[in-house]
Amino acid sequence: MRRTHAIAVGLALAITPVMAPLVADAGLAAAVPTPSGSGQNIQIVIQRALSQRGVPFVYGGGNASGPTNGVRQSGTTAPGLTATAPGLTATAPGTGILPGLTATAPGTGTIPGATTPGASTLPGTTVGFDASGLIQYAYAGAGIKMPRTSGQQCNVGRKVPPAQARPGDLICYGPGGSQSVAMYLGNGQMIEATEPAVTVSPARTNGMTPYLTRIIES
Repeated sequence: MRRTHAIAVGLALAITPVMAPLVADAGLAAAVPTPSGSGQNIQIVIQRALSQRGVPFVYGGGNASGPTNGVRQSGTTAPGLTATAPGLTATAPGTGILPGLTATAPGTGTIPGATTPGASTLPGTTVGFDASGLIQYAYAGAGIKMPRTSGQQCNVGRKVPPAQARPGDLICYGPGGSQSVAMYLGNGQMIEATEPAVTVSPARTNGMTPYLTRIIES
């Protein structure tokens, strides 16, 4: 069942096309044109996130105003997770996951970019974003005040199935989005603050919730 869900999610995200400029998905069933007002806000949010590509990943970093110093991790791994090297592992043909992605058994991998309690201020001058910090910054450009953690962000909007994904929707990871969050760009792509820096990559379905979160309605 878990594998079947991953296949369905992967295919749904992979076939969602991007239109220029990234504000409508003509390939979605029963998709309707995005009104100019909300479409402009979506474009602002996406471009604001894209403008931060290459900014370093900093644990606990970022807010509505931009990149910030981060926090020091407590040195303990969240229950049920084990530390893994960042990056994705290629999968054998026929697994049903998006190319370049691989499914792992529950509790065997970490989701980079999540903020957990029990951290202290990180000294130094490096500034950057973690996953939820980037989302908070991006939506602030459209005048939307987002909460700080991924779990909170994934629960403030409307839940939509992957087949109805549109640019600007949030892709959430872990129970209720408690582990991490990324922004869907369309055409199977997402932007995420992850190690080593903010990057655009294929939408990752491993560990994803069965829904995306829509903040700006069309």
